[in-house]
Amino acid sequence: MPQVSVRGKLVEHAETVFRRQGFNGASVADITNAAGVPKGSFYNHFKSKQELAAEIVRRYSRGTDLSMLGAEGLSATERLRAHFAAQDSRTNSTGVEYGCLLMTMASEGPTVGYEVGTVVRRSIAAWVGVLTPVIEEGQRLGEITSQEPASDLAAFLIDAFEGAGMRGKATQDAAAAMRSLNLALNAIKAR
Repeated sequence: MPQVSVRGKLVEHAETVFRRQGFNGASVADITNAAGVPKGSFYNHFKSKQELAAEIVRRYSRGTDLSMLGAEGLSATERLRAHFAAQDSRTNSTGVEYGCLLMTMASEGPTVGYEVGTVVRRSIAAWVGVLTPVIEEGQRLGEITSQEPASDLAAFLIDAFEGAGMRGKATQDAAAAMRSLNLALNAIKAR
């Protein structure tokens, strides 16, 4: 079995450290300790904590399960609900008290630095981008309201889900994100 490289160990363990401690609360020493590698080796692979965090956010975003958005035989609303349920399961599997990595980084705003902030913004925009066609389909079929642009409704669903997820993180309520998402899906139904 091939050995995991030092870089691989840093990437593998940094997500957990960032999720649990946030960007500002995590030090390079925390990351190298979690990875079981010497602190000095960090800078052989990353020029900064920001560079590693940006890679972790990209990796996290690429790992998003989009399969339910294209599921056949389900309405647009059912596909959206299934997609967010998969996201909810992903977050809860690593601890509701730590929340979604993307929102953890987003919540620290400008203090995460330009590189990480840019990756977070691009990841959120890409998420809106993959939800928008599903909503447009629901609008064409009369299932979802056409009174608002599909991209705005996509952002609204993410906001409802992630905002409630942040509340769930604070209150350790594992069901908060999906309750809010279900309310948001009911709110965008065509009347």
